[in-house]
Amino acid sequence: MKQKLVQANLKDTSGPQEKDFELDCSVAGYDYKLPPELIAQNPAVPRDSSRLLVVNSPTTGTETAPLHHIFHDLPALLRSGDLLVMNNTKVIPARLYGHKSTGAKIQVLLLEERGYNCWLALVKPGKSFRQGAKIIFDVRQLGIKDWENFSAVPSPQLTATVLETDAATGGRLLQFHLPEGKSLVQLLEVFGEVPLPPYITASEAADDQYQTVYAKQPGAIAAPTAGLHFTRELLQKLRDRNINQAFVTLHVGVGTFRPVEVEDVTTHHMHEEWIEVPRATVEQIRATKAAGGRIIAVGTTAVRALEGAAQSGNLQPFCGKTDLFIYPGYQWRVVDGLITNFHLPRSSLLMLVSALIGRQRLLNIYNEAIAFGYRFYSFGDAMLILPSAIRVLSQA
Repeated sequence: MKQKLVQANLKDTSGPQEKDFELDCSVAGYDYKLPPELIAQNPAVPRDSSRLLVVNSPTTGTETAPLHHIFHDLPALLRSGDLLVMNNTKVIPARLYGHKSTGAKIQVLLLEERGYNCWLALVKPGKSFRQGAKIIFDVRQLGIKDWENFSAVPSPQLTATVLETDAATGGRLLQFHLPEGKSLVQLLEVFGEVPLPPYITASEAADDQYQTVYAKQPGAIAAPTAGLHFTRELLQKLRDRNINQAFVTLHVGVGTFRPVEVEDVTTHHMHEEWIEVPRATVEQIRATKAAGGRIIAVGTTAVRALEGAAQSGNLQPFCGKTDLFIYPGYQWRVVDGLITNFHLPRSSLLMLVSALIGRQRLLNIYNEAIAFGYRFYSFGDAMLILPSAIRVLSQA
């Protein structure tokens, strides 16, 4: 009985083309209901034991159901000669707790460094924090490192001054006061903690479980979560099957998780995020495509990095910022397939995946995942969209 119900949910419910286009451009068209118990609070152990929903046909999500696998099945689902492109950003302990001189408690989430020891940050509560306001931070009480390891700092205290308000994010530009030669990044393990998303409220995960096993470049405030499913052993099995790996960097920031607050999707503006697509990765991608291999992006952040570096029309090495916003109608330049987690309703990430396979089709597939009890969001299960599942749209 349950299988029949799921198949009924998988019928193509799209209306006339004009109505579809209107919904594609409306944030309300990306809504769905998720039972709260399906929001994963802890990661799968081992990492590659998470479930994997596979979209392998142009009819998946309309006439046929997706396939159900385990993530460690991935080597058998890809082809020899394919290239996985992964985001090697590393999450920094970006959440800090402090207080005003009055004793009022303050929470700070670092977003990005704008100058030496000068950071854009979200401050909560932030209404009273105007230019010149001071914040005092104390050592976190998690026992990770003793203050004596940082004897160059005279006292176990860190302060910052608000320089200005940032209109684009509603955040504050904070100048941190440190002894000469010391950077804030060096002290974050003493003062900060790795920030988990607000929907993770009862997690027992260790900090390293919110990092990919290939994390290398510090700078993100959230993990590229599609990569959390990989183990070193699985990466080796993929290489053994000639399924290679290349790396880009996108420091996940407010642009990735900021909600779409406008009703008309086409008017949403993404906050810039820093990316690097190195020459070696560009050469790997070109060689893979020339040999008939496929480019499988691991996560939406890898997608944004690759497509952001190809905005001139061709993929080029790139180091800088991108505000690329991908939604239905986008013309793909680099990515052939995608590994991704399940995303929040009305999010830019849901819109990005919809640009690959279609909005209503994706919502139908999400209905299937919900019916079968898949775990959602950062610590949840994954979905593989194979190139064979993507309809090639005519370029009218």
